[in-house]
Amino acid sequence: MMTTVPGPDGLPRCQWCVATPEYVAYHDDEWGFPVADDRRLFEKLCLESFQSGLSWRTILTKRENFRAAFDGFEIERVAGFGERDIERLLGDAGIVRHRGKITAVINNARRARELIAEQGTLAAYVWRFEPAPDDPAPRFASTSPASVALSKDLRKRGWSFVGPTTVHAFLQAMGLINDHADGCVIRDRALAARAAFVSPAGHVARE
Repeated sequence: MMTTVPGPDGLPRCQWCVATPEYVAYHDDEWGFPVADDRRLFEKLCLESFQSGLSWRTILTKRENFRAAFDGFEIERVAGFGERDIERLLGDAGIVRHRGKITAVINNARRARELIAEQGTLAAYVWRFEPAPDDPAPRFASTSPASVALSKDLRKRGWSFVGPTTVHAFLQAMGLINDHADGCVIRDRALAARAAFVSPAGHVARE
């Protein structure tokens, strides 16, 4: 089970976040808080795919570079990227220069565009996979039934670099799974944010 340790202000936080100041800010202000914005959801899926095999700190410190390189992860813009953009990105030392991951982002933008045309928004689709409040899945695992289901459906739709572990990290970060440790000073804030959040999929607020 994940434990807490004192943060910079002496208050208890999830143990993983105190490794670096960047993690603390990300943990306190973003991780586990519900998101319904399509651009942010798409960005996070892309960044999680780039993180595969690397540390999240590597991606977090390069996040602004990624945003600049990928036109703010605006889905329509990225969907229009071509071979010249791929070569430009492969020459950009500010991001992770991995051809497979770069082409996956472009492919996934095109698949996201298709999904939005079908579902209305990316958010409405993603939030359909939020676990039920009484979901028995163990906390703090690297995958979950929800991430397995979402990963399977995304891959069926032609998405790439969206395995269950990558998708689980996405679900944790975007507030669909609250994995803040018991006793973490941010856990109740994240729970309150979810309770006040109107799910794009029509799920009721959590108690």
